[in-house]
Amino acid sequence: MTPKAVIFDCDGVVMDSEGMAFDLLAEQLAQYGHPMTHTQMRTMFLGGTMRSFWAAARAMGVALPDDWVEGQYARMFAKLAEHTPLIPGIVAVLDALDAAGIPYAMGSNGPLRKMEITMGQHPGLRERFRGHIYSAQTMNAPKPAPDVYLHAAAALGVPPAACVVVEDSLSGVRAALAAGMRCYGFASEDDGAALAEAGAVVFHRMADLPGLIGLPR
Repeated sequence: MTPKAVIFDCDGVVMDSEGMAFDLLAEQLAQYGHPMTHTQMRTMFLGGTMRSFWAAARAMGVALPDDWVEGQYARMFAKLAEHTPLIPGIVAVLDALDAAGIPYAMGSNGPLRKMEITMGQHPGLRERFRGHIYSAQTMNAPKPAPDVYLHAAAALGVPPAACVVVEDSLSGVRAALAAGMRCYGFASEDDGAALAEAGAVVFHRMADLPGLIGLPR
């Protein structure tokens, strides 16, 4: 069934920003004597907030200081501002949605400032979302809470059951399903089993999404 609206996560779905974020986190963990690989960090932290990362790292015995979250956001914003590419194929997906007259929104666990920095590097991208860019942090209800997706659906004027969410993290999939929305999990070719087990329809190429949700090819 073709959806009445599509809600996208940001990092790893629209913006190809997660690799840079994990590079910075890896540097910090190594600096504090607890090195981890990207794979380990993705398994433990993908889809969380910087505050949840800080809390989990402290629980593991990593001596991150009390003001680490603010400092890490500053480091991350500076790095992302240098250059943040788009996920290949995402512009064609937005084009297909526009052609079909299907509205879309963005719901992220990241702060609005981060989305402004990354999306602002691509002329016209923010404007395409027509103001429907939302942060779960603003609502004090990060994923897996469904609040950001329910808010986006209400703002678009579409019932949750008629929305589709595009996610790349377990917390995001759980948020979408808790909101009563179908979820498509964007994953690399050697990943995606956990997303599928959580209830997402997994796909590996953004170019495949329009066909999966019933748009003309």
